[in-house]
Amino acid sequence: MRYPIDTAFLLDCFRDIVSTPSPVGYYRALNPVLERYAAMSGHTVTYDNRSTAYITLDGEDNSKTVLVGAHADTLGLIVRRIDADGMIRIRTLGGVNLCSIEGETVTVHTRDGRAYTGLFACQSHSIHVFDDTRTLERNEKTMMIILDEKVSSRADVEALGIRHGDHVSIDPRCQITPNGYLKSRFIDDKAAVACCFAMLKYLTEHDLKPKYRTILAFPYEEELGLGGTYVPEGVSEYVAVDIGLIGPDYAGDEYKVSICAKDATAPYDYDLTTRLINYAEKAGCDYAVDIYYRYGTDAHAAIRAGNNLRAATFGMAVWCSHGMERTHITGLENTTNLLLAYVLDI
Repeated sequence: MRYPIDTAFLLDCFRDIVSTPSPVGYYRALNPVLERYAAMSGHTVTYDNRSTAYITLDGEDNSKTVLVGAHADTLGLIVRRIDADGMIRIRTLGGVNLCSIEGETVTVHTRDGRAYTGLFACQSHSIHVFDDTRTLERNEKTMMIILDEKVSSRADVEALGIRHGDHVSIDPRCQITPNGYLKSRFIDDKAAVACCFAMLKYLTEHDLKPKYRTILAFPYEEELGLGGTYVPEGVSEYVAVDIGLIGPDYAGDEYKVSICAKDATAPYDYDLTTRLINYAEKAGCDYAVDIYYRYGTDAHAAIRAGNNLRAATFGMAVWCSHGMERTHITGLENTTNLLLAYVLDI
């Protein structure tokens, strides 16, 4: 059976969450937004000492606990140096494709709560000025932030409160077309977070409980491979809702939910993955099963950390992962339907 989820809510939730900055390790802005969406369905958010947000749902049978994780962090940057002329040099947070963000607006978040926008540019920034504009490699040594402030020295920048170690977020440039295409940075993994809240809304409005005690987790270090390393006590299954990939080796596309059988680390749990395939078929989801290259999730991070649990993953497939990504609303709908089928154990 298909679940009639609230697609308008799903899209609004995604737009809201993706517009809230949360580069790796920076949780100050997004956690209040997660609390607001949890409250819409009558739930509260708790946190561990790493500021991972949790929503815990009682099940029909609380003798078993499962965890659904959708990472709340995105790719980002961090201030490493302020040059004598006021240009800011960075390190990356996660696997940022620097070529894909050249010319983008970024925001520096200071420790005292101020925010300053700037242009992310190559030091050889103009074909009218530099011979190597087209050929210079884009990396941490050649890219810089030009602040949208009248600064010409390190002292000018420091006077704004900007220091080494300040987080830098990247403008998501979210667009949703009238025919249902989502074009945005950080569909990975803000779309999955939105799917979790669409699932929660459906359960609440239909007075449904998950089959088992279910914890929704939103960690902030997945892009570094650390998000799932801590797992609350008693969890026996970790299902990561994360993006699928599109490419020559893959059967998935942006209209399906992709179930990952193996990532760069190892195969996912055989029985749990088989159950997800069966849930997808019973729920009438358009789905694909794929194996991924250069890819990992919090579910396998949990396994590597030594947790005694089964791991699996699925999610909407995207074009241009870790760049300006694209998917379609039907991919999110199929992902939310599989989420519901899993937690309800149909």
